Amino acid sequence: MSRFLYYFSLPVVFIILWTVSSVNEWVPSLLLPAPWTVISSARELIISGELWHHILASASRTFVGFVFATILAFSLAFLFSKNEKAHASGYLLIEVLRVTPPLSIIPLLILWLGIGEGPKIGIVFLSSFFPIYLSTLSALRGVDPKLKEVAKVLGFTRKETLQNLTLPAAMPGILTGLRLGFGYSWRALVGAELVAASSGLGFMISEAGEFVQTDIVFVGVFTIAILGIFADVLLKHIVSRFIVVN
Repeated sequence: MSRFLYYFSLPVVFIILWTVSSVNEWVPSLLLPAPWTVISSARELIISGELWHHILASASRTFVGFVFATILAFSLAFLFSKNEKAHASGYLLIEVLRVTPPLSIIPLLILWLGIGEGPKIGIVFLSSFFPIYLSTLSALRGVDPKLKEVAKVLGFTRKETLQNLTLPAAMPGILTGLRLGFGYSWRALVGAELVAASSGLGFMISEAGEFVQTDIVFVGVFTIAILGIFADVLLKHIVSRFIVVN
């Protein structure tokens, strides 16, 4: 009970202050719509299906980009963890790309991939790749060398060593990288949709802002936050369960 109060105390205080401000009209409704106005707008968007349309667009882009990033990140991390020369050859390029903000190359992605889904998926890919890659590489390199000796004693093949010893030992770090990668990709996607999309939650917020529909902006922001928290809690739960089992 105390933990529940601890987590929700500030949100409750925020809602109370927001409600009091709306009732007393401390802030113009054009700038800060009342909570009940936001709820009413959210209800209308849900019933009309518009909100679901934008959620599906953002979620599908995130899923595709995240999956491709995970596959490539895992492949390179496994290769570089076993081959130091390969790691050295790709280190500089990866570092240059890692420190470059993905949103800064949206114009290039539009030129290279067109104005369709490519640029948005590319932003998700770039944003999620590096946390997953770095965490996986670090986790694989951090596996206790004694496990190799255990594998030799047990007569394991390389495949059996990877499956039964290396992966279980490295999995907590790998799953943490997946969690971080998803968080980065979700935030970057919404940013990309603000400037280069015709659908998605970011686009919904941008369009509502142009028409000064502040209530819809709030709906979009809250939806992004709720979905992001839900996904993060889910991934955190998976990570925690695996670490306990491991």
